[in-house]
Amino acid sequence: MTHLSYFNLSTTEHIAHLVLNRPEAMNTMNPTFWRELDGVLTHIQRDGAARALVISSTGKHFSAGMALDTFSNAIQMDDQSPEGRAAIFDSLTDLQATFSKLETLRIPVIVAIQGGCIGGAVDMVTACCIRYATKDTFFCIQEINIGMVADVGTLQRLPKLMPEAVVKELAYTGRRLKADKALIYGLVNEVFETNDDMLAAAMQCAKEIARKPPIAIWGTKQAIHYARDHSVEDSLKQMGWLQGAIWSNAHVREAIVAAKEKRTAQFTALAPLTPFANL
Repeated sequence: MTHLSYFNLSTTEHIAHLVLNRPEAMNTMNPTFWRELDGVLTHIQRDGAARALVISSTGKHFSAGMALDTFSNAIQMDDQSPEGRAAIFDSLTDLQATFSKLETLRIPVIVAIQGGCIGGAVDMVTACCIRYATKDTFFCIQEINIGMVADVGTLQRLPKLMPEAVVKELAYTGRRLKADKALIYGLVNEVFETNDDMLAAAMQCAKEIARKPPIAIWGTKQAIHYARDHSVEDSLKQMGWLQGAIWSNAHVREAIVAAKEKRTAQFTALAPLTPFANL
């Protein structure tokens, strides 16, 4: 296990498990959070060993969102000049890029949410693939309650996951969306009685994913995200190019034979990525 300032990271049987570990601060997102999360996601992306990522948290709340003192210390929100306002754009671009790494990661991301998922935490979980929640979970687009617009992904990703009218209601009012309603609207996959039950389900899902060919999982994630943002016609063309690029007779044979022999199939890992600057 790797102990960072904000997170704990462990990898077992091709499953990476990242745990937010600042319960005394309600896992609010300070500069250390952003720095360490970005570094962890970059490592997982380049390494290629993990086949699924589970994110969970500690304490009463998953995360209370951005630490407000960040705006007075780490991020200078200068609205007094065009140069200062342009810098706001560039700062937000950096923050958005970190959560976008969750969406573009080569492997599926499963997030287990308990208690409050507030403000920036909603930005974070909407970038994940699969969301599980406990019955006490609630989601809140908190930004409107403190006089600003949600700006790190919620307003862009949430309408892809839930009815637009519901998103507008939440975004305009800052109301809380409880877990049972989130399940009905399709934001979460399942609601559990306890944290332990939820985490067990998240890990079981990750184990099932990890047994599949990593390149096929990669291709499936690519296709789903492309289809979300493009027409059916364009997506079908992309599917043909994608399938032609990654098709493997060997993987198909191994999956069929392993099923007949009632054993775990063996598949090649994703190739490690070496940054061009490091060559």
